[in-house]
Amino acid sequence: MNPCGDPVAESSDRLQVNFTEAANMQTRIAIVAAFFIALASSTAEAHAHLDHAVPAVGSTVPTAPHEVTLTFTQNLEPAFSTIEVTDATGARVDQGKPQVGGNTMSIGLKALGPGTYHVHWHALSVDTHTTQDEFTFRVGGQ
Repeated sequence: MNPCGDPVAESSDRLQVNFTEAANMQTRIAIVAAFFIALASSTAEAHAHLDHAVPAVGSTVPTAPHEVTLTFTQNLEPAFSTIEVTDATGARVDQGKPQVGGNTMSIGLKALGPGTYHVHWHALSVDTHTTQDEFTFRVGGQ
């Protein structure tokens, strides 16, 4: 019984405590649920996007590079990630197989003359999401 000896008041006090505990539990559940929703949405967007390239996207370089190196926002799956480099006529100017390590992929190039070159890449991140894109760079002052 409560200090007043009233059994109805004691029952009311217990109900108030139970409602407070239930409200606290609901708040905790809501916080945990919000955390997992935020975590799920951030991992769902974890694709390997191109972070930067050498030569840089859209750049003009004074001398021909010996390779193209791409750095991505996620680690890559080497067996399913590729780079192709072509000249203005569509002829391939890359040589060898792409080298993939962590979030970086590179490929060697044949001797390039002045002109515009197209880089087409396909990346499979270790979380199994694919991305692909292309860009150009120029050699010389054309």
